[in-house]
Amino acid sequence: MKVKIKKLHPDAVIPSYAKDGDAGMDLTCIHNYTDEKNCLVYKTGIAVEIPNGYVGLLFPRSSNSKKDLILTNSVGVIDSGYRGEITMKFYPTKGLLNCKTYAMGDRIGQLIIIPYPQIEFEEVEELSETERGAGGYGSTGK
Repeated sequence: MKVKIKKLHPDAVIPSYAKDGDAGMDLTCIHNYTDEKNCLVYKTGIAVEIPNGYVGLLFPRSSNSKKDLILTNSVGVIDSGYRGEITMKFYPTKGLLNCKTYAMGDRIGQLIIIPYPQIEFEEVEELSETERGAGGYGSTGK
């Protein structure tokens, strides 16, 4: 599948798969700054044209476990109509002065582009019965 991508900065790195079979393409930081809420914003210098019927999902890399950062929105969503720069915003868990962060040129996250169905809700009076039923958090006992 081909997806159009635009470099917004000469230092931008086109996302790529690190290994054969990887689901996510690595995103590289070209600039960062601290926003008004003391979150670290990492810029990639790229914009993509995600086709209709697809969504781009932004996840932290597994190496993020070595950092003191949490992605502020858990998973980023890039809709097909968005044409702006891909950025990732992290909350520093130990404050800005004491946390391990990313530097320019570091791989900061992953982009996964997947299809999604168009959902049409049908309001009903009852839902079908299942073994689990309405059991919520931890209801399976595991």
